[in-house]
Amino acid sequence: MSDEVEKAKEAAQLAADGSPPTIFDKIISGEWSSDKLYEDDKCMAFRDVNPQAPTHFLVIPKERDGLTQLSLAREDQKELLGHLMYVAKDLGKKECPDGFRIIINDGKDGAQSVYHLHLHVMGGRQLSWPPG
Repeated sequence: MSDEVEKAKEAAQLAADGSPPTIFDKIISGEWSSDKLYEDDKCMAFRDVNPQAPTHFLVIPKERDGLTQLSLAREDQKELLGHLMYVAKDLGKKECPDGFRIIINDGKDGAQSVYHLHLHVMGGRQLSWPPG
């Protein structure tokens, strides 16, 4: 089993919106640095510290507000979800003009290791199919 899958299983046991701040909360607050690509009042994008492709960055909402997993999204968060996808699209086109992939890991079986919704945007090479 990969390290990421093991991390996901451990993180799932600790996941809750009221849980301690995640690495993403610390990046948003400025407590931890990041290689930031974009920021507005709703979201932030920065390069992944453990890239799985030549280009690999994350797009995250600035406030968790219960949005620890995509499967927990509420109807009132649809606009935010659309905004995250649009920002991922804009940055993906800029960073990976020949194409990119957007991935959202959800829950233990989806190998989610940080319980703060995040979109992975990956590209910069020919990606294989099927993933995982």
